[in-house]
Amino acid sequence: MKIGIIGGGSIGLLVAHYLMKQHEVHVYVRSKKQMDKLLKEGLIFEKEKKLINEAVNVSLFSGWNDVEELTIVTVKQYQLLDVIEKMKSSITSENGTILFLQNGMGHLKLLNELNDKTIAVGTVEHGANKIKENHIIHTGDGLINIALYQGMNESELAELLRVPIRNFPFDLQKDYNEMLVQKLIVNAIINPLTAVLNVNNGMLLKNPHYHYLFKEFFKEVSTILNIKDKEKTFRHLEGIARKTAANRSSMLKDLDEQRQTEIDAILGFVLEEARGKLLNAPFSENFYHLIKGKEYERGKN
Repeated sequence: MKIGIIGGGSIGLLVAHYLMKQHEVHVYVRSKKQMDKLLKEGLIFEKEKKLINEAVNVSLFSGWNDVEELTIVTVKQYQLLDVIEKMKSSITSENGTILFLQNGMGHLKLLNELNDKTIAVGTVEHGANKIKENHIIHTGDGLINIALYQGMNESELAELLRVPIRNFPFDLQKDYNEMLVQKLIVNAIINPLTAVLNVNNGMLLKNPHYHYLFKEFFKEVSTILNIKDKEKTFRHLEGIARKTAANRSSMLKDLDEQRQTEIDAILGFVLEEARGKLLNAPFSENFYHLIKGKEYERGKN
């Protein structure tokens, strides 16, 4: 299957590496500098200190023209508006599927603008870190959950699932909303806490004071998002923190590298839900403004 990947960040390049084993993959990036480096030096994939160097098909996103059967969009949520605008002007057919892999849930309203396309959404549980424009490290195995958002054609998703890829499984979910809520609660708690405290994920379990905040924050967010089985969801949340104990969260890495964070897509959405339900959200409010304050200090306001 022909697959286009929009986004040259850690997740985009991670997905490209694994899907190239079975599919014809083309990566679309925004930066000419990154494109030139990938073309000249190839993609360097690292896992457990073992390096693989591989050629990759890459071009600028400005040249994307909807020729692939499946397009996977891996950009940050705050970059998505420009991608959607480009897609609206470049889509040439109702055929094909677009899969969006973003944190949070605020992006769903943007997807409705692509009403002629089959749209799927997904969540990524892998750990990955991009250390150069063409060099990524796979820091933790996980799962990519996907679910149909709109449209009836699941043939491209079925093809993606047909032959399992070692260490890179996809799992088709029935309910996109439930799937996204489960990921949102992980991002809403682990990301802001680690970013403000400047600690790896595992310290939220190891340090009893941080673990107290972890539990109390969960109580608030799970109430706002109307989580039915709170005990099961909390065990899952602790499991993610334990499994990724050595990782720095994506939000913490964004602050480390002075990039804009996805706090608006994550806690911004939680706060919208709280206001709509007339619920108090002191943890969400405080951590939202702590992260925004850090962005402000770095000139990202």
